Amino acid sequence: MRIQTTRFNAVDIESDDILFFRNGLLGFEECQHWVILADADNPAVAWLQSMQKPEVALPVVSPRRFVADYQVRIDPSDVDTLQLKSMEQAFVLGIVSRDRDVLTLNLRAPVIINLDRRLGCQVITVDQQPFQYELAALPLPLRRTA
Repeated sequence: MRIQTTRFNAVDIESDDILFFRNGLLGFEECQHWVILADADNPAVAWLQSMQKPEVALPVVSPRRFVADYQVRIDPSDVDTLQLKSMEQAFVLGIVSRDRDVLTLNLRAPVIINLDRRLGCQVITVDQQPFQYELAALPLPLRRTA
């Protein structure tokens, strides 16, 4: 199957690549079908690409790559939604955002995917995780002077 995206142009995917998010993602509740696409330039980053909106692709990373002791504690209803029998089935991703001149990782609302069932859910952790983790400062734009 071929999907059209604005960031990656046309991409060939298998039907098994499609993830179903019953409630969408925060801010994208109408987008229920997503695929994970690799980033050709940075192996630490992947893209969660909406199948309903070709212009929506969110950069995601493994939170444990940056916060080694990161643990996710979620509400039992989220475990049911994902049909998880154990947390070992859960694949956890954090969404990367730009906050002014800094790239941040959202630790409070991770995306959890049951890869066996191809089900995903963005959850709000039930513990007091810090909301944002600073990944990197962006370079300041150069100014031209005459």
